[in-house]
Amino acid sequence: MRVEIMGCTIDNLTMEETLYRVDDFIKEGGAHQHVVVNVDKIIKAHRDPVVMDIINRADLVNVDGMPVVWASRLLGTPLKCRVTGVDLFFSLVDRAEQKGWRVYFLGAREGVVCEVVRIMTQKHPALRVAGYRNGYWTPEEEQGVAEAIRAVRPELLFVAISSPKKELFLSKYQQEMGVPFAMGVGGTFDVVVGVTKRAPVWMQRIGFEWFYRFLQEPRRMFRRYFIDDMHFFRLLFAELFRR
Repeated sequence: MRVEIMGCTIDNLTMEETLYRVDDFIKEGGAHQHVVVNVDKIIKAHRDPVVMDIINRADLVNVDGMPVVWASRLLGTPLKCRVTGVDLFFSLVDRAEQKGWRVYFLGAREGVVCEVVRIMTQKHPALRVAGYRNGYWTPEEEQGVAEAIRAVRPELLFVAISSPKKELFLSKYQQEMGVPFAMGVGGTFDVVVGVTKRAPVWMQRIGFEWFYRFLQEPRRMFRRYFIDDMHFFRLLFAELFRR
């Protein structure tokens, strides 16, 4: 079931239901794009109609961020829970090993993506790695990146580059690459290698992961969380007033 939250259509699914949906995509073949929605993504979508269109055309949309879950309740269209991108990533790698799916890792710095592959194959010895590549390329190289992924035919593609670059890349090349399930994973590769630490579980449960991230990089994250993201609340109040 899909619900509409502040202009974005979102699948109202638990983690387990999301994994079953991915199973179906793999069985179907073809090309399917996944998007996670959080406060920052909703703001970008309202500022850029292209981003909004990508979200609303995606085959699977999960919420990664408790403020959006809270907003859904205020708006009368409550979401069951959030399905974080990092948790979905780990669950899918585990599932890929069990089911023999081929995985492609795309994004981050060269040293980081190489270390992600090393860690994941160490934890999952039977994992089939179709390939990997760093997240830095010129516009002239972009087509070649897509062709290289198509050539190795992975079932899963994890894209760890910034938004909205990853959504635009997948929207442009996903049909050409033909990956049954392509997912943007943001900073997940940095979490895997320990560059970025996840918040304690209790902070995750109360929706304060963002504050833990701020404490790790206060100078970098202050503007995003305390200035840019305030626009989310203006959008929310406007939607409440409209309804």
